[in-house]
Amino acid sequence: MKLTPSKLNTFSMLKLPSAYLCGVRVKYLDENKCEVSVKHKWINQNPFNSMFWAVQGMAAELSTGALMIGKIQESGKKVSMLVTTNNASFTKKATGRIVFTCNDGHLIDKALQKTIETGEGQTIWMKSVGVNEDGVEVSTFNFEWSVKVKQ
Repeated sequence: MKLTPSKLNTFSMLKLPSAYLCGVRVKYLDENKCEVSVKHKWINQNPFNSMFWAVQGMAAELSTGALMIGKIQESGKKVSMLVTTNNASFTKKATGRIVFTCNDGHLIDKALQKTIETGEGQTIWMKSVGVNEDGVEVSTFNFEWSVKVKQ
C-alpha cells in the first residue's frame, strides 16, 4: 500500500486527533520530501495572537515522521520508530498558513539498512523548516529519530 497525503490525513484524524483538530494536514509526500500545512486559527493560537509553538511542532514532526513511516513500509520489515530528542528555533510570529518542509528522506535509507542488517538501533537527525505565505521562515525544528528492528 503506497502512503499518500490522504491516507496520512485519515491516520491523523483517527490516531492524532489533536493535530487534526488544530488543522495539521499533509499536502505533499514523495520518497525524499514531505510538506505539512497548518493555518493559524482560534483553536491553535497562543495569547500573543500567533500559532502556539506546540502546534508548529506537531506539523514539523509529522513532516519528518511521514517520511519515516513511508520508508519503513517500503522496507517490508517491522521497525519501531521514536523521537528521542528535538530542538527548535523561532524567528518570526507564525500567522496565516505555515508550511513545514522536510527534505531529509534520503537520510533514512542508511539507518534502516543498518538496523535491519545488525539488529541494533540507529539514530538520525531530520530537519523541518516552517515558512509563512510570504516565504519567510518562522521556525525550524530538528528531530532525532531512533529506529530499531522489532524482535
